[in-house]
Amino acid sequence: MRKLSACPAHGSRFIAERTKAFIPSENLPQALFAEAEIAVRDSSRAITLPPTARWFNLRRMRLLRFFRPSHQHTAFSATLLLMTTITLSRVIGYIREAYIAYAFGAGQQTDAYVAAFTLPDWLNYIVAGGTASITFISIYTRFLADKREQDAQKTFSIIITVMTTVLIAGTVVAEIFTPQFAGWMFHGFTAEQMRLCVHLTRILLPAQIFFYVGGVVSAVLLSHRLFLLPAFGPLIYNVFIIAGGVIGGRQMGIASLAFGALAGMIAGPFLISVIGAAKIGVGYRPSFDVKNPAFREWVRLSIPLMLGVSLVSADDWILRYFASSGIGDIARLNYAKRLFAVPIAILGQAVGQAWLPFFSRLFGEKKFAEFAATVNGSVYRITAASLLITGWMMAIAVPLIDLVYRRGRFTFADSESTALYFFVFSLSLALWSSQALYARAFYASGNTLTPMIATTIITAASIPMYAFFFRTLSVTGLAVASDVGIAANAVAIAALLHIRGMVPLGGLNWKELGKSALVGVVSGGSSYEVMRTIALDGSRRADLLALALGSLTWAAAVAAGLWLMRSELPADLRRKRSATVPNLAEGQAAETMATGKEP
Repeated sequence: MRKLSACPAHGSRFIAERTKAFIPSENLPQALFAEAEIAVRDSSRAITLPPTARWFNLRRMRLLRFFRPSHQHTAFSATLLLMTTITLSRVIGYIREAYIAYAFGAGQQTDAYVAAFTLPDWLNYIVAGGTASITFISIYTRFLADKREQDAQKTFSIIITVMTTVLIAGTVVAEIFTPQFAGWMFHGFTAEQMRLCVHLTRILLPAQIFFYVGGVVSAVLLSHRLFLLPAFGPLIYNVFIIAGGVIGGRQMGIASLAFGALAGMIAGPFLISVIGAAKIGVGYRPSFDVKNPAFREWVRLSIPLMLGVSLVSADDWILRYFASSGIGDIARLNYAKRLFAVPIAILGQAVGQAWLPFFSRLFGEKKFAEFAATVNGSVYRITAASLLITGWMMAIAVPLIDLVYRRGRFTFADSESTALYFFVFSLSLALWSSQALYARAFYASGNTLTPMIATTIITAASIPMYAFFFRTLSVTGLAVASDVGIAANAVAIAALLHIRGMVPLGGLNWKELGKSALVGVVSGGSSYEVMRTIALDGSRRADLLALALGSLTWAAAVAAGLWLMRSELPADLRRKRSATVPNLAEGQAAETMATGKEP
């Protein structure tokens, strides 16, 4: 029995007494505390809480602990947290895009605004290449596991110092040559659009310094299994963009969004992570010790990511290049792609980030059979769920896009065009989600060179394909080319893992994937046919009715289809972790993830 005494100076306090046995929380509340009693006392009396109240109090305490910045998460709780925060971030991202569509529509200035992110993204990709989230985090975590805190902090300081210097120099060069880059990249822009694009680009370029440094600091927090603050960085970023437009839209026009993005990058990914790192005692001392062995290892692992160009990142750049000749085409493609990115982030990004440390641990311990089974199990579950959701997304494309974006300067005609692009993008949801997991399997093995070479070749070979589809099918062809390109990307990475004997394709649950694909087609087709009874005339009532009817039909068809086919997918999705995954809680094993800027 344990008692917690209260201090009279602070008023009434709870005194908890735990008696006899504790029954696991999975049982019914009444049975849960059949032999336990909670006594709550103040200065004069005792109150006995019933077992049900005890159960709810325990649940509430667990929930509050889940959202404490200092709480060290397990892989399962980290996945739940990431899915929650990414969903919130995407909701705020939707509000951001809806506000932009309302205030600025889909025209020349919105094209210029979206295009203005291209050079900053290039600078970050070329200089950083995602290294903060992939290579540094593995090195820092290894130091922590070996109880080498000083070496970890020294490596952190060197990387921050060197890369910040490089990024500042790169930003200055990019600021000088912005007009030349914009003129080459967006050849279809008018002179007025070009001036606006250059102005907005120069506002956004310094944000990459804060984004990169914030990413490295976030990696430190994640190595300590502190997920909450880094997870909220993208949400804060989106809030600041909206605030920038609301506060300064009338005075500065669309430039207010760029200033909001700059402020959001400082406050979100950078500042919130720095505050969190300071609270756990992470120190920084400027150092240019480039001969440090850990720094050299980091450079060796990072160079392939810096030099290679993956279609995952390049897709947006290529779409903007070809769509720059049409008024509003870049904006409409961007609206469709951003909404399509919501399920990608929840299914691919959150799960991939949470499972990366498990992949790394298994491969590092040379448990190759378990590594392959774990990767295949993760890919199977995410791909199967994506196939089901694809049917729903394609069926409700028009009412969803119209409900989300049509207001202000964004017309119903814009909704129809954007919905067509969203429909085509949706075909590749399973490919986007699975490639994220396959890529992390390579990174977990410490091999960044092989996927870099493969994806760079695919990206280079895809450019003529984008041009062909654009000439043949206009802007819709660009969405088709995006699907074909990401299919080639995903298949190439999966094939390389198979050829190297790391993750055999035969280990996937193809039978269940086939069931999911069939159910996805039938449920999506059923949903679309039922929705055809609703005349979409541009009214909100019609949108809501079609969306509700289509969603209910899809859900019923999915449930019935999985039941009739005796699918194992529902049970597999409910499992907290695969049976092959080791218990990483022992030895304070680091469970980490990578965070990044929302596209």
